[in-house]
Amino acid sequence: MPIIRYRKPRTRFERARRWVHILLGFSALALGAAMLVLPGPGLLVIAGGLAILATEYAWARRYLKKFKEEGEKFGSIFFGKREKKK
Repeated sequence: MPIIRYRKPRTRFERARRWVHILLGFSALALGAAMLVLPGPGLLVIAGGLAILATEYAWARRYLKKFKEEGEKFGSIFFGKREKKK
């Protein structure tokens, strides 16, 4: 049976950085949601909030990927089809 090694407890700096990412990400999501009905770039702020949260959560990575795909579809409707750069 293999030995299971657990990760060392996070340092204070790592824990603080994680909490800052979480707080900034959720704050950006809340601001973006408010900006959907108030004046401001709501969708861009939501995308930024998801990008911040994607560093910590898998669900945020999935939503960010879906957000990007839908944005590309929307862009192709209005700006025509573009070839992807390699």
